[in-house]
Amino acid sequence: MKKKIVQLLNNYKEEIHEIEQANLNEFSVVEAGIKSSRKYLQSLRILLRNEAFENEQDEILFFKKQKPLIYGRLKFYAKLHYFLSHKPLGTIKSQKAYIDTEIKQLQTYFQKNLDFVKYYRNGEDFLDTFYFLRGNDDLKLTLDTSHFYTDPEFSTSHDNAVARIIAYDLLLNHYTEELNGLRHNPLQDNPLKRHYKSLGLGWTANKIDLIELIYALQSSGAIKGGRAEIKEMAMACEQIFNVDLGNYYRKFLEIRNRKAEPTKFINRMKASLLKRMQEADD
Repeated sequence: MKKKIVQLLNNYKEEIHEIEQANLNEFSVVEAGIKSSRKYLQSLRILLRNEAFENEQDEILFFKKQKPLIYGRLKFYAKLHYFLSHKPLGTIKSQKAYIDTEIKQLQTYFQKNLDFVKYYRNGEDFLDTFYFLRGNDDLKLTLDTSHFYTDPEFSTSHDNAVARIIAYDLLLNHYTEELNGLRHNPLQDNPLKRHYKSLGLGWTANKIDLIELIYALQSSGAIKGGRAEIKEMAMACEQIFNVDLGNYYRKFLEIRNRKAEPTKFINRMKASLLKRMQEADD
């Protein structure tokens, strides 16, 4: 069963990666994320119904990391759908106030459940047998009563809590990006941006490729002696290349998680340049 779970998760990551390349402020994109997450979560449920874990370590891994990877994103997309449905369409001030309220609610949850949040973020494991084994929960350690209404064959006392942390981290990143966009809203009608747009220098590669390039330039110290912020560089590139990079912080996490080829776009650029130089010499 272990290999089947890994394959299912890999398929999910590929599918959700394609979805997240689009604009997460569009209902159709968010709904696609919900649909995909529900589909794969149900596949996990069916797999677990028909097969058994080889040992307790595999079961803990499943409920601590593997299931929450999908369940957390499902919660994220569901909350984001609600956010978009209720986001005010009025002034920038009213939109900022709404987002600030949402951020405070997330921070309140983190503070209220600080002990478990620290336990999870620090990678601790001394209570894993109580938190992530089915039927082994300790009522004194339970975070909320919702656990008592869940499917006992497909949940433990704390897998939902891990999924919520994942979802809230994603939401916090998204809300922060929304606020940044509102703060720099006057740039939407900037004459310099209109000039760049008239040049037709549209970015035609994947957005994540540009993000990889931005982080590479910032890390190399080639711009402003390395003092330029990622946010500043991203905003400049968005204007020059007429592209919306979305949540570039979250996409950088995807780049970091690459196993085979972390600097995929940089490597491709190097190969293309070497080929062009060789052709020029021939």
